[in-house]
Amino acid sequence: MLVEPSSIPLVAQVANGSPVHVPDLNLTPDSDFHRHPVSAEAIKSTGIRTMLGVPMVAEQGVIGTFFMGRVRVQPFTDKEIELIMDFAAQAAIALEITRRERQYRELQMQLAHANRVATMGQLTASIAHELKQPLAAVVTSGNTISRWLTSYPPEIEKANQSLNRVIKGANRASDVLDRIHCLVKKDLPRTHTLNINHAIIEVMTLIHSEALQNGVTVKTHLADHLPKIQGDRVQLQQVILNLIINAIQAMSGLTEGIRELHVSTESAEEKGVRVAVRDSGPGLGAENLQRLFEPFYTTKPNGMGMGLSISRSIIEDHGGQLCAAALHPHGALFQFTIPAR
Repeated sequence: MLVEPSSIPLVAQVANGSPVHVPDLNLTPDSDFHRHPVSAEAIKSTGIRTMLGVPMVAEQGVIGTFFMGRVRVQPFTDKEIELIMDFAAQAAIALEITRRERQYRELQMQLAHANRVATMGQLTASIAHELKQPLAAVVTSGNTISRWLTSYPPEIEKANQSLNRVIKGANRASDVLDRIHCLVKKDLPRTHTLNINHAIIEVMTLIHSEALQNGVTVKTHLADHLPKIQGDRVQLQQVILNLIINAIQAMSGLTEGIRELHVSTESAEEKGVRVAVRDSGPGLGAENLQRLFEPFYTTKPNGMGMGLSISRSIIEDHGGQLCAAALHPHGALFQFTIPAR
């Protein structure tokens, strides 16, 4: 039985690191153990006669109390108490590690969300352009419908055709908004079976205008019949989006040469998948390669230095690996693998 330090008054006695030992509970009918509903129910249901409570101590002090009982009157020996105290200490360490891991995961989720929002902020102009096209088509088709319906006689068939274009344009705009919403909303990680090619195609629709504005030609080679993988769709799309945006930004400063972005997928070892993002930018120096995935390390004037660090954490949480390589004579290659599960 594990309780918080303040749950039972007697537990206050272990705050200084000393155990609480009651050899025979029947001789102390008015004790706090009999009055507290948790311990009273345990005593009643199990018939415990001898009770031992030892503190669970972490860096910040007592975090709980570990109780053991015997259904017969048999006081614990000093050696047994020492052994149980050692066990309680190990349990406290395990709980503290679990608490810190949970805090780390929560912080990692918050940083990942902030990174997604910041990335989408960089794409504001491109997203506006992606929305402007279908919405303009809706307006144009709507005006056309009005003309067909007010003509004499009304052109019902032609009006229906224009109406279908309105629906198509509205659905296209809705799809863009849905993808943005999925990327920016703050939600707990969800693991699903997914097709990595479909996830990449959705990301490509968001960066299409950004690539055009920077004079980047985008080429994709998505292999057929890839194994399905288990993962969080939004997190993996965040990694892909980060790698693509980094590649486009790396090429935006080129004064000569071609600007090409290649995104590809293929089967990897152990029935997994490999995603590669390759650019024709200035490439990566030796120092950059060594520090590229360090938190807060960036080569951009206004960069936060968190995108690649977060991306690597996401991929490793999926059981995969993210790595980078310099290409010759120029360019960079980022690729990650996700094992099939």
